[in-house]
Amino acid sequence: MPERPHILWIVTTQWRAQACGYAGDPNARTPALDRLAAASIDFAQAVSPHPFGPFARAALLTGRPSPENGVRDYFDPLPAQAPTIAHLLNAVGYETGFFGKWHLARRDPAAPLVGEAHAKILVPVNERGGFAHWEGFESGFLLNDPWLHGTDRPVPTQFPGYQSDVLGARARDWIAAQTGHSRPWFALVSLEPPHPPYAAPAGVEPAAPADIILAPSVPRGGEIEARARQELAGYYAQIEATDRAIGALLDGLRSDPATAARTIVVFTSVHGDMHGAHGLFRKGWPYEESVRVPLLVQLPAAWGGHGGVRTAQLASLLDLHRWTAAWAGVEGGPAPGEIGPPPGEAQLISMPSVVRQPLQCDRLWHGVRTRRRKLILSADGAPWLFFNLEADPAEMVNRAEDPAAAAEIARLRAEFLPESPAADGRR
Repeated sequence: MPERPHILWIVTTQWRAQACGYAGDPNARTPALDRLAAASIDFAQAVSPHPFGPFARAALLTGRPSPENGVRDYFDPLPAQAPTIAHLLNAVGYETGFFGKWHLARRDPAAPLVGEAHAKILVPVNERGGFAHWEGFESGFLLNDPWLHGTDRPVPTQFPGYQSDVLGARARDWIAAQTGHSRPWFALVSLEPPHPPYAAPAGVEPAAPADIILAPSVPRGGEIEARARQELAGYYAQIEATDRAIGALLDGLRSDPATAARTIVVFTSVHGDMHGAHGLFRKGWPYEESVRVPLLVQLPAAWGGHGGVRTAQLASLLDLHRWTAAWAGVEGGPAPGEIGPPPGEAQLISMPSVVRQPLQCDRLWHGVRTRRRKLILSADGAPWLFFNLEADPAEMVNRAEDPAAAAEIARLRAEFLPESPAADGRR
């Protein structure tokens, strides 16, 4: 058996699966991720179990869906006693480090969401998810000059620069400091971009809004199109800037061939953004732009690595906890080189509560997504959306009330949507 691997998770925010150069988006300039994809398994069907920040982050860290993990409302903190992937890896001898946006601390709902009030919230040591080294911020949406506090920094300190560059450099330095130590390490780099405000400077010249190529689901000729073009220009500039920061982080890793050969790299996002698709903006919606996320897994040769593979295997952010435990050799898990169990038949997705902020999804929902179909039920159990993803990948025709689809809707409900959803996000 090879030495236990180092493991690096790079987790972004609001980066939808479609918005990558390797995924074919003509607006996206992502040379660093394109290079990573060429050496990785690309889970092209990956989803967020809950397309909203705190719910998805809690699910990612615990391997349990919301609200089972203790986070139901937008302002719910992750319970201090909730077991996370860091607790699990600490117990088997890993050094664990967290860098960046936490978004799971106790917050004052009356405080402004944007600005230093939330950026300077102190996250107590016992509420940092078990990470032995923690350096980050709660939220605040300050994409430049972030405030960081943590293990070596008891009070928030402002760091100049674009947030992704700052966090990538902090993580890169911590990883370099582990070189030569016998213990394996696990690092989670939690980046906020691409995230509103989309007009925030990113050190990249945005494209002209008129030059943005829009998806067919964005209504043309009115205010929605104009807003989508303006926001997407800034969004793709943030993507390019964050790709640059990710590239610098990975180049630092590759500068030590021995470390690189022992490191499993994961890139993903907690959810996407509608950007005008179906006339909607932001997240929480069950459409592909909000639910589907990029997911790249680069396995070194010693763990069965084979790059440039695009798979239709269903995957969810919930899977990363279990995969990582297996890679680390936690007793009872699958073989270290195995990615997941045999492919699941469906992914369970939901919004556990309504986040009462402008533009976000306005209702509770839960549903199931397969490779070919998506069924979404409202809180009262009535079908809200039903799409044939195979024939209608842009989700232009809602068949929820189509009598010809009634039998298939009934079958999906009976098979995948019992009253108690599956705990692992897959059926």
